[in-house]
Amino acid sequence: MKDFSRRNFFHLTGAGALVAAAAGQFRLKAQQQYPAPVPATPVFPYADRAPVSLVKGDNRRKNVFDALVAVDREVRPAMARKKYVLLKVNNVNTNKQLAATHVDAIRGILDYVEPRYQGDVVIAESSSGDTLEGFANYKYADVISEYKRLNIKLVDLNREGKYEVFPIVDCNIRPVPVRLAARLQDPDAYIISAAMLKTHDAVVATGSLKNMVVGSGIHSLPNEAKRWSDKQLFHAMPSGATIGGENHHAMNYNIAITAKHLRPSWGVAVIDGFEGMEGNGPVGGDPVVMHIALAGPDYLAVDRVAIETMGIPQHAVGYMQYASELGVGQFDLSKIDIRGEKPEAVKKTFRLHDGAEHQLEWLGDLVKKA
Repeated sequence: MKDFSRRNFFHLTGAGALVAAAAGQFRLKAQQQYPAPVPATPVFPYADRAPVSLVKGDNRRKNVFDALVAVDREVRPAMARKKYVLLKVNNVNTNKQLAATHVDAIRGILDYVEPRYQGDVVIAESSSGDTLEGFANYKYADVISEYKRLNIKLVDLNREGKYEVFPIVDCNIRPVPVRLAARLQDPDAYIISAAMLKTHDAVVATGSLKNMVVGSGIHSLPNEAKRWSDKQLFHAMPSGATIGGENHHAMNYNIAITAKHLRPSWGVAVIDGFEGMEGNGPVGGDPVVMHIALAGPDYLAVDRVAIETMGIPQHAVGYMQYASELGVGQFDLSKIDIRGEKPEAVKKTFRLHDGAEHQLEWLGDLVKKA
């Protein structure tokens, strides 16, 4: 059996990449130079190459459609084997459009699905607020009449209330059960993750993988007397703490290990980058005009290309680095076949969240202990 000592574990999780960076120099700001990554030995090697499309254009809906067409030979056969398509939107906020999946991005996905698939479509979410309020504010119901043949249903995963229990860890690295929406683990569903380009207040950046993981956690309904949220458990915060008080080691691990658990049910990832969010994302940030869209059947590979377009190095996003080491997908840019635009041609360096240095303290701790 391999020696998985504490020191070796740091290297396996990518911390060895940062030994060369002095702790005082480790200040990740969009205006400064990032330390260069160094390859780490994976726990579960992932050898498969992954296709990712990257499209640039002046129409959000067409960009999303074109991005899916570019990976059609991988997507269409897999989608045809499923009983229904599930479109997992991202409504982290129910009344700020920049923070949520745009209905035109949904239209772009449905434009692709409609002539290629004979089954039904479900648009589902477990918003951190009232999911139905988000559906109404963003006018998702409009697509039901526009795509009648698809028999579209809007589903609030919180109200549906069907879940499976999965163990993650709390701030003290003790096992804690989290309720994950059953639909997002349904082997009969072809799941499309519809995410956006956004910085984040706890994990530097968010994308298609995190949309699926934290979006699978359910919470209490507005009329319930006892309020609870299993989404918050992913943050691994001490009792009474608020955002910013996360155990970032645990939070990154929780997202990565849950991604590995959910991965067998995933179909294709779509990231709408027509307008990204920089600064204090995933809700309070500022718009960045990008006019791009990405798609691919390997969610981690899509996220890897996405952060490349944002000017964020791979080792800066802990849960993506952990997911790579756990074999969730392809994270090596040299093994990702990019169809369409080159990331460097569309790249804009996103300003990070004001609390970015705090988010990255877990890396500084690893540097000190390695």
